[in-house]
Amino acid sequence: MPSTNPPAPATRDADTAEADVAIIGTGFAGLGAAIRLLQEGMTDIVVLERADEVGGVWRENRYPGCACDTASHLYSFSFAPKADWSRRFAGRDEIFAYLKQCATQFGVRPHIRFGHAVRRAVWDEDDRRWHIETSEGTYVARALICGVGAHSQPLIPDLPGQERFEGRAFHSSGWPEGFDPSGRRVAVVGTGASAVQIVPALQPHVEHLTLFQRTPAWVVPHGDREIPPAVHELFRRVPMLLRAWRFALHHLREATGWLFWDRRVARLVEPLVRYWMRSQISDPDLRETLIPDYALGCKRILHSDTYLPALSEPNVTVVDGAAREVHPEGVSGPEDVSGPAGPRDADVIVYCTGFQSTKMPLSHSIYGREGRALAETWGDSPRAHLGTTVAGYPNLFLLRGPNTGLGHNSILPMIEAQIEHILGALRHMGDAGIAAVEPRAAAQARFVRQVDRWSEGTVWTDGGCRSWYLDTTGRNAVLWPCSVAAFRRRVTDFDPSEYAMIRHTRRPAAAR
Repeated sequence: MPSTNPPAPATRDADTAEADVAIIGTGFAGLGAAIRLLQEGMTDIVVLERADEVGGVWRENRYPGCACDTASHLYSFSFAPKADWSRRFAGRDEIFAYLKQCATQFGVRPHIRFGHAVRRAVWDEDDRRWHIETSEGTYVARALICGVGAHSQPLIPDLPGQERFEGRAFHSSGWPEGFDPSGRRVAVVGTGASAVQIVPALQPHVEHLTLFQRTPAWVVPHGDREIPPAVHELFRRVPMLLRAWRFALHHLREATGWLFWDRRVARLVEPLVRYWMRSQISDPDLRETLIPDYALGCKRILHSDTYLPALSEPNVTVVDGAAREVHPEGVSGPEDVSGPAGPRDADVIVYCTGFQSTKMPLSHSIYGREGRALAETWGDSPRAHLGTTVAGYPNLFLLRGPNTGLGHNSILPMIEAQIEHILGALRHMGDAGIAAVEPRAAAQARFVRQVDRWSEGTVWTDGGCRSWYLDTTGRNAVLWPCSVAAFRRRVTDFDPSEYAMIRHTRRPAAAR
């Protein structure tokens, strides 16, 4: 059923701004969409950004050790390769600087409205446009591109006693600017991708670090190192070499996808990873605590050469179980490997507990046909056609929507394929005199069935763990269960036959 009280579009007044395309967010997704639109001559765009600078997660995350676990030369736009990455795996500051440079270089900044937090977006059936209410005014646009990533809504566990804690507590993505925990007692809750970077960065400097581990993580060698200036110069002078290097890295990562898609491959690799992990941990009891009992790849595989050795240091305690309660002076959990349960003294709590990845940001604030919220349409299991469009939501385009994530390669080629699909839709609308497009429900259902079929038997569904890749129904709602090449073949080109066309001359019929 549609919402009982569907919101009316915001009243248009003298302060209402109009644009052909509105884009939400300025991370890789939103910024990439804006750049490609401008390159194609679609200049009537507005980019809505809640913060005061571009960057998305690379603006927000500034915790110690923050870096990318995708090879640097793959972590850039294909139309803006960077020859002089300083390390094999770039740090946060360098990636943030790259995004700021792209915003300036490609002329996006004049189109950005900083400090504009989107409160809601409502599809108006009468004028077939989106009415977007922000903290600083209202915008009306023919098409709405949502470039707000899956890692923008922190997930913090609701632990008893959090309000009583006398120290500082924050999520890893909300690390206070300039905050230095040196000499303090730190409790880290969680063992995900941020914890594997934060723990070794803090361990040498804090008085004591307590790690609360609900589930151990598979950790593989990182192999990070500086890239010599001579390589920078070579890539600058011979761009073909940089393209060849990117090509080689991409296809090497593509081959690792079989680790996730075929359990037989994972079973061959697991003993090697287990052997390496054991070699990094000196204490026998701790060794057994830190090695997972679920399949390699079922949860996100972490990359670090320093995480496991840091946990063996004398100023680190690993609590083998989830944090249970917060006290004024610390955090308590179940038994750890060295003693009974009890409050662990802490001056600082860092929640490395991930994000609400299966709940797209703003899904409760985007209203399509009949005033139906996107979150209401999705319920417990987000679904979209090609991970990009949703039946019932004309001219709404999602970047990094359901089933567009990856466990084995750079996400940038996926985002770029989606952007090209959106450009194709906008071109078709202009050429054919179409007011709006939305995916046919049957086409969307076929795509979702295909994704579900490909997900069967993968390590994510059969690996013996519960990960953030799965929604509350147990369905893989996050990852694309095949190669990047397969996604690009399927998504890049816009196929009008899969879409219902809404013309200017008559009121639209519901997509069938």
